Amino acid sequence: MINRSWDLTVDLLVVGAGAAGMTAALVASLEGLDVLLCEKSNMVGGVASTSAGTVWIPGSRQSAWAGVPDSVEAARTYLNSVIRGNEGVELREAFLQSGPAVLDYLEENTDVAFAAATAHPDYLGNRPGAAFGGRALGTLPFDGRSLGDDFIRVRPPRSEFMAFGGMMVGKADLPLLLKPFGSMRAFLHVARMVARYMKDLIRYRRGTRLIMGNALVARLLMSLKRLDVPIRYDAPMRELIAVDGAVVGAVIADAKGDIRVRARRGVVLATGGIGWSRHLREEMFPNPVPALSLASPEIAGDGIDAACGIGAILDDATESAGLWMPCSVLTKPDGTTSVYPHIVLDRAKPGLIAVNSAGRRFVNEANSYHDFCVGMLKSNETVPSVPSFLVCDRRFIHDYGIGLVLPGTTKLKRFIEAGYLIEAETIAALAIQLKIDPGELGQSVGRYNRHAAAGVDEDFGRGSTDLNRINGDPANGPNPCLREIGPGPFYAVAVYPADLASSAGIATDENGRVIAQSGGPVPGLYACGNDSVSVFRGTYPGPGATLGPALVFGWRVAMHAARHEYGSG
Repeated sequence: MINRSWDLTVDLLVVGAGAAGMTAALVASLEGLDVLLCEKSNMVGGVASTSAGTVWIPGSRQSAWAGVPDSVEAARTYLNSVIRGNEGVELREAFLQSGPAVLDYLEENTDVAFAAATAHPDYLGNRPGAAFGGRALGTLPFDGRSLGDDFIRVRPPRSEFMAFGGMMVGKADLPLLLKPFGSMRAFLHVARMVARYMKDLIRYRRGTRLIMGNALVARLLMSLKRLDVPIRYDAPMRELIAVDGAVVGAVIADAKGDIRVRARRGVVLATGGIGWSRHLREEMFPNPVPALSLASPEIAGDGIDAACGIGAILDDATESAGLWMPCSVLTKPDGTTSVYPHIVLDRAKPGLIAVNSAGRRFVNEANSYHDFCVGMLKSNETVPSVPSFLVCDRRFIHDYGIGLVLPGTTKLKRFIEAGYLIEAETIAALAIQLKIDPGELGQSVGRYNRHAAAGVDEDFGRGSTDLNRINGDPANGPNPCLREIGPGPFYAVAVYPADLASSAGIATDENGRVIAQSGGPVPGLYACGNDSVSVFRGTYPGPGATLGPALVFGWRVAMHAARHEYGSG
């Protein structure tokens, strides 16, 4: 090695404190390595902190404990039916084989804990090997007060999913919160939530009852604190340092200037993937490039650029370079915007359709958010479909809400004046406002209504899968996802595709080692999370399909670094 001065020497340098990076740093420390975790922003969590916090990991003991036992063999059958070709099969097998062990390892050694959902179906439930429950595991709630002063280091959830400006609300809380006087149970639940939130505001900027992705991130941070793993905030990576083809460290920014960090066992890239990187978005994403992203503002392709700069392979996946979610946008009076992800609360409910600029349906509206957007982007290749429009009637808004308009909302004026909600007395008048041919939109609504009356969607099979039905309305028959639209007035909300994560990323082997264009691994360089190419090759098999692999390959990276020197296999 050439003579070089170092400001700091560690065993493992982890760049990026999202779920993957935090897991890698945590496991490496547990395995006896001296670890430094560097984060570009002043908070941990990245996209994970604003997510549902679900991990998709098949075959776990937790699924058996929940009464919905699952097997790796069935999951393998399912993935083989979802993912085309054999490319990446070694990584998928490593994921499947390690997943249950990773869950047990974290539960036994850290504060991270999950419970398997009994009813959280795979997203492509018509495929062999698909599961209704067990594979999606939710993070157990966490008391943010346990973090003390470090609570402020947990990136807050999206404001659109918090009540009263700072109280986290889960899917199970929402019906009770909307009707607090509907039952004694609802009243007591809401009263306890609000009382705790009011108490939290005395000391904290927001509520400390953490659920979903915030709970996962907080649990990881708590575990790192217990092990005294150092975390440097506001510390982006400037460059990798390579000698004779091996990565030996990196330059990290510091408040006092750049520091050179030597990493004896390697550098782990976990900076969040493509995110807001303009050149990577233009290179990898559909044209025209979607303008919205759900990535944290600091995520800008740093890890991918650094790896490619020393000869790594950038793999664009197969089905899609991005993982997508339909979002609506409300412009507030002060000029700022609120971006609302349409995940499960409205699209699958009966009495709504999605249409493109030709006024035609293009997708099963009740499919997963990713598959909905894939349908939108495919439609856009022939007919302008970005934005598309969710169309419903007044009764739908009363029963289910739509986007930022909550169920039961009676005063719609502010949403209409903001241009978020388009209102008209007739379908023809609504079409004119949307600049859609009135005859085409009328035919689409009429055809959908005939299907709703019969209970069978002959065009897109809406209501035919477990995922569709569980997100529909079980009180609506004969199909929980179909109900006639009308009478008016009628409404529409524009939705756009936004990337919630990237599938394209750095090519790695089954231990997270970065693959060089020469074909072999780059000694001393790892990647995991969204920096690495998706193990699912651009498909989205189930809830938590980004966080599951993030934890598994963060674990595999750390285990490999703990057991191998450079060049030892």
